Amino acid sequence: MLLRRNIRAEALADTNNPVQTSFQFLERSSILFVMLESALTHLECPECGRKFNADRVQNFCEDCRSPLLARYDLTRVAASVTRTQIAARPRGLWRWAELLPVRKEKFRLTLGEGDTPLLPAPRPGKTLKIKHLFIKDESPNPTGSFKARGLCVAVARALELGRREFVIPTAGNAGGALAFYAARGGAEAHVFMPKDAPRTNQEEVRAAGADLRLVDGLISDAARLAAEAAKGKRWFDVSTFKEPYRAEGKKTMGLELAESFGWELPDVVIYPTGGGTGLVGMWKAFAELEALGWIGPKRPRMVAVQADGCAPVVRAFQNGAERIETWQNAHTLAAGLRVPNAFADRLILRALRESGGTALAVSDAEILEAQREMAQAEGLLACPEGAATLAGLRHLVKNGWVRPDETVVLFNTGTGLKYI
Repeated sequence: MLLRRNIRAEALADTNNPVQTSFQFLERSSILFVMLESALTHLECPECGRKFNADRVQNFCEDCRSPLLARYDLTRVAASVTRTQIAARPRGLWRWAELLPVRKEKFRLTLGEGDTPLLPAPRPGKTLKIKHLFIKDESPNPTGSFKARGLCVAVARALELGRREFVIPTAGNAGGALAFYAARGGAEAHVFMPKDAPRTNQEEVRAAGADLRLVDGLISDAARLAAEAAKGKRWFDVSTFKEPYRAEGKKTMGLELAESFGWELPDVVIYPTGGGTGLVGMWKAFAELEALGWIGPKRPRMVAVQADGCAPVVRAFQNGAERIETWQNAHTLAAGLRVPNAFADRLILRALRESGGTALAVSDAEILEAQREMAQAEGLLACPEGAATLAGLRHLVKNGWVRPDETVVLFNTGTGLKYI
């Protein structure tokens, strides 16, 4: 049974918070607000363990060519707030502020991101003989995709650290998200996007007043040209995992998932994987929740789904490799899955293997069929990337990897309207 949103009285009645009186409480529209404080302590390279100052602008560990991960004083968080209190806060990504990197409230940009619905999917579940099938639907986010979560936090933290101009290579949705959050923060954005990206993605970047530069080729080509254009300028690069904080925004999907299931994680999470920020972010969220004592050691088996025309994660996973090799001649109708390589390859593969998960590829034809089924059976117009998860589930059920009694969550990462 899904966890209901707790009411204010439950939060006030919670006696497990010894420093509750240290917070300043405000009344707004009869809802309890708390002056929230980030518990961010430092950044860390997951490969060499080197620590980095979180209050300076950082990108990645150049020695290891690895993303940096944000670390928090989880002991302090556990002593200062309870999960019941967080559940009672006004909806939105920032109700998890203690576990997010932005220190000052005035920099916490919002367009209404987070707290997306977890929808039962009984009809596809019946067809596949899965009793407990759910879809975490990210399409209600601003700009229509889960990219809003990551760019919201990344832009907010960069603004707090004094940056006012951003650059990003994108397959589409991340560019739109950056454009609008930069606009929200009064900053400038430069977006490098393949010229065959969905027209809607292009138009939303222009609508937000960002500098859109269309590129011949793939996101990897866009990344090369963005890096060249940024040389000698104070453009802050918010490429996937080239800065530490997009993953922090994405991890809120994992926090919400745990809360929605009453702090018991599902058995299987199936995720469409391009750059892998969401998968890595959720895996990090689960570790933090256990450290807080809010969940136990149980983890979902994490599944990465890719398109068979661009499946570098799948190939590396199946070959037992530690690193991903660039996929040549990448092609798929799912723009967000057309990512020939992943900067966070070690973290992605580690999450899959540590969870006992797997990786698999599906065809574009299977994606389109799954998209139709989601729309007709459940009234959800999923993006092709999200539909790929249902296509992947069909394979996992057929080969017995997923059992009928397991709780399975598919992630629809955006709206299919972007492709019309």
